[in-house]
Amino acid sequence: MNVVKKMVPRRAATMKEVAKIVRSKNSGPFEMTFDIMFDDEEIYERVKSANLLTDDTIKKLYRVPDEDILVNMYFKPALAWKCTIRRPYAQGSVGELDTLGTQQHAPLLDIVVPPVFIS
Repeated sequence: MNVVKKMVPRRAATMKEVAKIVRSKNSGPFEMTFDIMFDDEEIYERVKSANLLTDDTIKKLYRVPDEDILVNMYFKPALAWKCTIRRPYAQGSVGELDTLGTQQHAPLLDIVVPPVFIS
């Protein structure tokens, strides 16, 4: 089986250009989870060392207070980043617009990842 890796630019690039998968999903009726996964360790480390996916970034993108960020972590064995937040509305309640939570990852796609600097 041939594994095709994504061609990732060395210049400044958006998360959608460097990540293999950017997704959001329901994590129960009161929580939502975001995942960003990478093809290889170099790209994973590039994003992690840029310190882009901080609590402050999540608060700004999703308009949530500190206490609504339940998990914000990198997981090297999977070359991934994961964040879980409290949902602004309970799943299926009045005012809730995305029952499965699968459309909430869009703000993450345009985060700009710095270029690779060769020393």
